[in-house]
Amino acid sequence: MKKSATLRGFSAYRLWTQLPRIEVSRLPDVIMFAAGIALFYGVVTVGRSWFGPFAPSVEISRSLWALPAYAGYSLLRITIAYVLSLAFTLVYGYVAAYNRRAERFMLPLLDVLQSIPVLSFLPGVMLAMVALFPGRQLGVEFGAILLIFTGQVWNMAFSFYASLKSIPNDMREAAAIYRFSWWQRFTQMELPFSAIGLVWNSMMSVAGGWFALMVCEMFVLGPRDFRLPGLGSYLQTAASAGDTRSILWGIATMVTVIVLLDQFVWRPVIAWAEKFKVEQVESTNAPRSWVLNLVQHSRGLAKIREKTLKPLGERLLLYFARKHAEENADEPAPAWREWLLRALATAALAGIGYGVVRVAMILTGLQKAQIHEAALGLGATFLRVNAALLIGALWTIPAGVAIGFNPRLARIAQPLAQIAASVPATALLPVILLMLIRVGGGLGIASIVVLLLGTQWYVLFNVIAGAMAIPTDLKECCSVFRLHGIERWKKLILPGIFPYLVTGLVTASGGAWNASIVAEYFHFKGHIYTTTGLGATISQATDSGDFHLLLVATMMMAATVVTINRLVWRKLYGLAETRFRLET
Repeated sequence: MKKSATLRGFSAYRLWTQLPRIEVSRLPDVIMFAAGIALFYGVVTVGRSWFGPFAPSVEISRSLWALPAYAGYSLLRITIAYVLSLAFTLVYGYVAAYNRRAERFMLPLLDVLQSIPVLSFLPGVMLAMVALFPGRQLGVEFGAILLIFTGQVWNMAFSFYASLKSIPNDMREAAAIYRFSWWQRFTQMELPFSAIGLVWNSMMSVAGGWFALMVCEMFVLGPRDFRLPGLGSYLQTAASAGDTRSILWGIATMVTVIVLLDQFVWRPVIAWAEKFKVEQVESTNAPRSWVLNLVQHSRGLAKIREKTLKPLGERLLLYFARKHAEENADEPAPAWREWLLRALATAALAGIGYGVVRVAMILTGLQKAQIHEAALGLGATFLRVNAALLIGALWTIPAGVAIGFNPRLARIAQPLAQIAASVPATALLPVILLMLIRVGGGLGIASIVVLLLGTQWYVLFNVIAGAMAIPTDLKECCSVFRLHGIERWKKLILPGIFPYLVTGLVTASGGAWNASIVAEYFHFKGHIYTTTGLGATISQATDSGDFHLLLVATMMMAATVVTINRLVWRKLYGLAETRFRLET
């Protein structure tokens, strides 16, 4: 027996030693190939589910074994929504920054859109998608993705717009002297200059996507049930049932996914974006990523870039260079373009006029008590939003500067901030509410805590991006002249982060108004906890199917946000563009 076991072990050992060995230099290619196979399998599996028939009243399991699949579904929806958000950001921000006539309309429209809560988009978007794809799961999935998109895109668009407006004049003059085409300016000046702010706002957008999951994946409109399997619906189901154990497991799964995203996506992107910092002295303590090193050492990816991406880039460069030369030949613009723009403007004005008439008819049909309730709620929500902004700014500004100035601290604090920003405050609301009920205060104070948990991260992530974008030579110059304490903040830090801080405050303000729909109205163990506020009015109108009150309350919220942006934030944007622009 011993001899036979020895022979078997010896044979197995010889077989193992004769297997071909994978060279260390080939390891990145093997990992990339395995990741590609896994991605292909996931796409096929999801496609089979999405293109199947829609099953109403989906039962959301609270089993622990369902969490991996639910996490995969939610991550896919957030990823697709982020790709759509990035495409929208690049187009919308570029046009708004360089077309003066369009800018006057596009920025107020962006203010309005970011102030409209997800619940106000929800009925129209979901019903439209279901009608577009009747009887198919794809319609409900597209509806959820578009709603997550509405929770992600606005801060990215504001960030990209603000970055384009603050590009130094000498960089623009250099591009003009060298006769850069549109494509060269975009890829070699504008996109690199805005990269750091765009990366950090992308992280905040994905965190906002996790925050919106609980609303987007579990929506019931009257007799129609639009629930989807995912982490958001899992947490919402657990919170409604008061199942603390399932809530904790759901949050733990979400935290695990966020940590993996940080290691495999955001940390490599942050390390890669560091090369776009505008500075004359390179930092000695730059962010690093083992995943980025692995990708850069992959021979397979290098060959793919050499055979596909590089020739494509050269063709695009040549095409836009020729187009740029033709445009400089002083050819008159075609007449049809001007007439098309006039026709589109006329159609837009006609649509706005029709909408105003319909809204006026709805307002005349509302009772005076409903309007009084909405106006009182507007005042209460206004005070809560500003209290949350003030409390959030008091700690996020110094914390963001400390993280942005210290890459070692950033390696620890960045994933923690992502986790904290991504955990839905509504999942923590039962615990917060029970604590405050015992201490005293109820949902009135708990709603401020929820607004703070949902919006302070916009300021933090933008301040971190601004601090990281300050050139190293300016920091060393302050050290040489021994500027410390208050003087360092006045001369370097506040002017350096000011454009990013304004963007963070604008998006945090809009996000706080948006988050009021879940902060002021909450279902828990069969009971409804509510407090006076415009968010509670919107949530109640959605629950009862009162679309007239929903429309009026949403318009009041949008009008308030636009007014604040016009009176406060727009002036600060102008100050950032003129006085605090970084000139090299």
